[in-house]
Amino acid sequence: MLRHDEWRAREAAHQLRADALTAAHRARKQRGERHPVEDFLWTYYSVKPGELRRWHPGAAAVLEGGARDRASWKYYAVVGRSNGTRTAAGARPAGARPAGGTRSSAGAPPVADDGHGDDAIVDAAAFFAKRGGTVDYVETLLRQTLDRAPRFGCFGLHEWAMVYRMTPEQLRHTALPLRIGHAATDLVVESHLIGCTHFDAFRFFTAEAAPLNAVQPTRETQPELEQPGCLHAGMDVYKWAAKLGPIVPGEVLLDAFELARDIREVDMQASPYDVTGFVGASGAPLVPIPIEAADGKREYARRQRGFAERGNVLRLRVLEAIAEARAASAAGEAGVRSAA
Repeated sequence: MLRHDEWRAREAAHQLRADALTAAHRARKQRGERHPVEDFLWTYYSVKPGELRRWHPGAAAVLEGGARDRASWKYYAVVGRSNGTRTAAGARPAGARPAGGTRSSAGAPPVADDGHGDDAIVDAAAFFAKRGGTVDYVETLLRQTLDRAPRFGCFGLHEWAMVYRMTPEQLRHTALPLRIGHAATDLVVESHLIGCTHFDAFRFFTAEAAPLNAVQPTRETQPELEQPGCLHAGMDVYKWAAKLGPIVPGEVLLDAFELARDIREVDMQASPYDVTGFVGASGAPLVPIPIEAADGKREYARRQRGFAERGNVLRLRVLEAIAEARAASAAGEAGVRSAA
């Protein structure tokens, strides 16, 4: 049970942090401005700033007095009260009902009412009933990624393969010039081993670059190929956390967003595009990482190792949230059956 003042404080801290993380994007959007580095976080990933701002405690926590504002939230259940008392609650106990339901509190000893109203809890059983397939896929993907050794020899060449033999008007980021020009960029691709393991990067390779990749990833082979050293796999931890919605604590979601943001900056710094003149989230100028040279390769691999470590910590936290949600779902189903 999270006390009312405790979870309200966590919610407020989450909202302040989310507002700070999205402030620059929201201001640019209001002015109609684009940012070729950060916009990716809002176009490729479909999470909106308002969704990022919404705090969830995870599936294991009961929010004292939470029904007052969470009764209308999707995948939440109300832990009801009767005769001025609140029933002690676990993960969707017999007294819990989906928002708008009619089941009354039952089956647990009452405790004194504190005036906050009904409690609320994530309805893990309802979430699994609707999104169980997604949870299974994410759990398998993250676990297999964790079990695989990271690879640090790709040097971000996926971004170079995405522009291989393109003309200037074909580039995705037409406002950014290629840092070393088109011919030299093509030569970098042709003179390096391309070993991209991430399907959602590989699928954007040009038709001429795709056969040059040492592996040919598909959506079906993604769980077998994903590895912690991949920058895009690290960014995708944010995507998976967001897809799991209320069963992932808000703090984990924001940590995953920050990782994705930091990776995106390095992804573009190491790309063939010239990001000179743009500023990163820290306020420091974005300096190109010239992966075509030995020093640039070393710097990229150094950053890559740090991201792999951060990504694996977050993968474990998401897997822990899934495990808690599975336990809550099982307990909730058992409670409903015993009350029937």
